[in-house]
Amino acid sequence: MTPRSLVYETAWGWMGIAAAAGGVCKIVLPRASRHAVEKELPGHDSRLHNEPVARGTWRGARGRKHGGSVSKRTLQQAQQQLAAYLIGRRRELDFAVDLSEGTAFQRRVWRVIRRIPYGRVRSYKWVASRVGGAHYARAVGHALGANPVPIIVPCHRVVAHDASLGGFTGGVQIKRRLLELEGTLRQLGKTRRHSSLVYRFSSRLTSDD
Repeated sequence: MTPRSLVYETAWGWMGIAAAAGGVCKIVLPRASRHAVEKELPGHDSRLHNEPVARGTWRGARGRKHGGSVSKRTLQQAQQQLAAYLIGRRRELDFAVDLSEGTAFQRRVWRVIRRIPYGRVRSYKWVASRVGGAHYARAVGHALGANPVPIIVPCHRVVAHDASLGGFTGGVQIKRRLLELEGTLRQLGKTRRHSSLVYRFSSRLTSDD
């Protein structure tokens, strides 16, 4: 099934969602323009750049409109839940997700990250220890970079062992804003400013819930 996509505007900027038969397969985090979002969605046709996609309009490959399918309902559900999340009115996201495009290792990493609760962070080493050992930390970073559905697979909750933010495919500013939304940014800042807290914080990062 060709993924269907939805492009819409939020208070954070333009976002996009794509869904296949199994569920949401792509989330594009806030961008400055609709065109920037469209370029990142499956099935995008560059020839559509002069044909505006109305807010709330969803499309399939080459801009064809579709209606009455499971994927459309999934897109609408995802849009509503993400909108509530971004304004602090929702913590859990429960719409269907399709992660079939990832490698076996990537999917294993993503499953671990999905278990990191709202308002908590973990280190790359912590994630690596759950998928094979600390020496997988770099591979974990690559898997995070390939994450197609940020927020639902909350890779923004994975930070460096010293409490620095690390990288983020949506941009460090978006990562910072997401952590601020969830109430963890201040904790990270305190840890960075007071080296005496690093050991305590690192221990928390590597402990089980």
